[in-house]
Amino acid sequence: MRTLKLVVPWLAMLFMAGWMVGQTQGPLKTPDNTVARPRKGADAGTPTEESLPKIPSQYKREKAPPGDVARYTSSVDLVTLDVAVVDNKGNFIPGIPGGNFRILEDNVPQKIQKVELGEAPLTISLVIEFSNLFQRYWSSVWYQTLELAWGFAQTLKPEDYCAVVAYDIRPEILTDFTTDKAKIKEGLGRLQIAAWSEANLFDALVDTSERMSDIEGRKAMLVLTSGVDTFSKLTYDQTRKRLQESGVPIYFIGLMQMERTLYDPYMGGAERMTYLQADNELRTFAKETGGAAFFPRFEGEYGQIFAQVRQALRSQYVITYQPGNTKHDGTFRKIKVELVNPATNEPLPMRDQKGKPVKYQIIAKAGYKAPRAVE
Repeated sequence: MRTLKLVVPWLAMLFMAGWMVGQTQGPLKTPDNTVARPRKGADAGTPTEESLPKIPSQYKREKAPPGDVARYTSSVDLVTLDVAVVDNKGNFIPGIPGGNFRILEDNVPQKIQKVELGEAPLTISLVIEFSNLFQRYWSSVWYQTLELAWGFAQTLKPEDYCAVVAYDIRPEILTDFTTDKAKIKEGLGRLQIAAWSEANLFDALVDTSERMSDIEGRKAMLVLTSGVDTFSKLTYDQTRKRLQESGVPIYFIGLMQMERTLYDPYMGGAERMTYLQADNELRTFAKETGGAAFFPRFEGEYGQIFAQVRQALRSQYVITYQPGNTKHDGTFRKIKVELVNPATNEPLPMRDQKGKPVKYQIIAKAGYKAPRAVE
């Protein structure tokens, strides 16, 4: 049973002013039905020069069997890593032969056992900043928060599990993991009048990611936030380390970018630096957990962002390798994923059907924590 609640569209919420519901607390529960099914994918064989990938004019994702689940495991005897390769527009690039992938663990090349392409149901936590710091009732940021939250919820498939967590001075579970969109909407319906003027982002990220760390299958967090942390118990460095160890990719959508742009001429140096630092922290957290960060200025950008997040989460290469370092010492192992031409061992170039170079980005976790031997 999965457990962490969604917001009704903002027009309907105008009729619900002042409605407050008691708080819901409790730990997130490990989802059920997450046993991985066999996948069909590319073997990690060495491709010929003719087999180097060409980018089609319109990307078409290769679908794996229904119910296929990609796993990330941090057993020191076997590591399974989700990897997305996207172009400069954020589109997933399919059809890359397994032999073009190279894994470096602590800068040491690893032997890849298999490379698969899978599409799986999601287990995702929708983490929402909701405080009087920015989201006052009927304010533009309040509307933006509700539009983003409900807009993403509508993109979920029937088999996807979603939880809703709001945070101010502390995180609160509004809806635990469920496939019922009515329950998600019920949880989001509580986001009306913020109680606190604190926004403890670091504490909320670590609390949610560690609750999700034992969940198997494809999982992620989507965080709607200004990026400003006011009073967290955890420091920035502590947060980075614990997010890396939890193994949960995090996708951020930065709030109030338009408001910041309009207000920028009137900002002082300290205030401007606070927001720039917040943006950089979100980018760092996203990169190191294998996620992404988006900073929309216009409502018209929301649909494209949701599509990119959905594509990145559902379409990924699943790479399995046995690490050369077999010590059970509890250390953090850094991972780097590269695309190379095995014939020359140089970075793999990609071109579209017209022969023009295509820039691409590899999205993957920064590493994993090895288990510690039991004495």
